[in-house]
Amino acid sequence: MPEQPRIVIIGGGHAGLTTALRLRRKLRAGEAAVTVIDTQPHMTYQPFLPEAAAGSLEPRHVVVPLREALRGCQVLTAQVTSIDHAQRELTVMLGDGKVEHVSYDVLAVVPGSISRALPIPGLAEQGIGFKTIGEAIYLRNHVLSRLDIAASTRDEQLRRRLLTFVFVGGGYAGIEAMAELESMARYAIRSYPPVSPQEMRWVLVEAMGRIMPEVSPPMSEYTRQRLEERGIEVKLNTTAKSFENGHAVLSDGDEFDTDTVVWTAGVKPHPMLEESDLPRDSKGRVECTAKLQVRGTHNVFSAGDCAAVPDLTSSDPDALCSPSAQHAVRQAKVLADNIVALLRGEPLTDYKHRYAGSVAGLGLFQGAAEVYGVKLKGFPAWLLHRVYHLAKMPTASHKARILGDWLLELPFRRQVVALGELHDPRAEFVKAANTRGLPGPNGRAAG
Repeated sequence: MPEQPRIVIIGGGHAGLTTALRLRRKLRAGEAAVTVIDTQPHMTYQPFLPEAAAGSLEPRHVVVPLREALRGCQVLTAQVTSIDHAQRELTVMLGDGKVEHVSYDVLAVVPGSISRALPIPGLAEQGIGFKTIGEAIYLRNHVLSRLDIAASTRDEQLRRRLLTFVFVGGGYAGIEAMAELESMARYAIRSYPPVSPQEMRWVLVEAMGRIMPEVSPPMSEYTRQRLEERGIEVKLNTTAKSFENGHAVLSDGDEFDTDTVVWTAGVKPHPMLEESDLPRDSKGRVECTAKLQVRGTHNVFSAGDCAAVPDLTSSDPDALCSPSAQHAVRQAKVLADNIVALLRGEPLTDYKHRYAGSVAGLGLFQGAAEVYGVKLKGFPAWLLHRVYHLAKMPTASHKARILGDWLLELPFRRQVVALGELHDPRAEFVKAANTRGLPGPNGRAAG
């Protein structure tokens, strides 16, 4: 290798940022150059997206600017369009559309995943994902704007449509997003006297026979019961057949109109991997060894949702680690350590981690947790959820900002207002520009 090898990390998400931070701490001065490539200039801490959507956290506080956190590393805001490992070269498209080639000595492939949408009629037109801060802000504004319109209309059929909210997917992402937004809407609806909480309909659609498969069946059942006590309909063993024109058709025969469809039913590896010569499994994930090296290579590593990593804690020799944030972060630490070991000619370490458990927030002061077999419910679980994720949030400044948001919630009421113009800030300007020059009421040109 050259005197200062180049380490390139594809992906600036939680795994990519964790890898880069650990490399920056462990590498000696001048030992290697680190480059991080991502389409976004920030990392989004996804476990806090539900609270950002519900207004408990300021959205800016749940994203970490990569350049701020990774001083000493090169951060390239660009899209990787292909990986040619035979030539040790990446093809990237910069923000201005220019295409460049980036060479590497060691490569870490951690681009994460994207939403896995199914070919359901109407889903592409009606569905809203929940993986980015933009989607979380949009969904918050969308839900609140439905309350605004419902409070202003006398059309009962339209009101039912506006106040019907459908979430597809009963994993952690779907449960937390729905629970936080339902809690927010129930709080906000007190400011809309024409509308009552009983008029809202929240429907969770899950194809499996239980929700939250990450926890034990008793905890799953407990969570379902808490949701149903709040009036949320939990439809198990049910799939969505169509959402055309805002009309939901479910496999259990239920049909209704809705203006809100949130899709959290699974993820798939980043499509960028399709343009690479790296080995992949039947699900499109990069095939890895227990040392997180991509099979057939010695200087390419992978981790997180896009990687098929053997689960050494399972009795099944073919078992793979699940695509969870818990695995991604722990794998990223081993990945960084193994890159340093590779550069120094030291032995590499296997990734072996026993699943610790899960914590979930179910709205203000409500939660469910199962950690190392210990089950917590209600307020203790909610508190553990906040403490755990606050500890995992990168950078001290973001920890302080998030803690400040939570403390401000105690003496002051939640801010519940829809800012729809955030999604089309030029609408009023375009309207004004289009009317300029048109005849006014006195026959003269307007403006």
